[in-house]
Amino acid sequence: QVQLAESGGGLVQAGGSLRLSCAASGLNMGNYHMGWFRQAPGKEREFVAASSRPGGSTYYSQSVKGRFTISRDNSKKMVYLQMNSLEPEDTAVYYCASSTAALSAIRELEMWRNWGQGTQVTVSP
Repeated sequence: QVQLAESGGGLVQAGGSLRLSCAASGLNMGNYHMGWFRQAPGKEREFVAASSRPGGSTYYSQSVKGRFTISRDNSKKMVYLQMNSLEPEDTAVYYCASSTAALSAIRELEMWRNWGQGTQVTVSP
């Protein structure tokens, strides 16, 4: 079965950086789109970044473009989210996700079928 496990969250001051990691198992990474989403208290889960299978293209939300970078290592079954210039508005639980669905729906929650448990990122002013 597909399992995803996020790590790397924590507390960081505004302007700082964090790198989140997602360890995948039970799947061939080359067959899966991989993505990162986040959810703040009282808000809906939102798209952050994605990497299309097998890793040739990346996609970002407007709010993180230029600050965050998604990357993947298919041989190691790892996905990363490098977060730079963090802002308090980035505070949320960050989730790793995987999908084999059409790329056109990459920003839609419904296309992502496998999710990790999330890791908390808190950015202090």
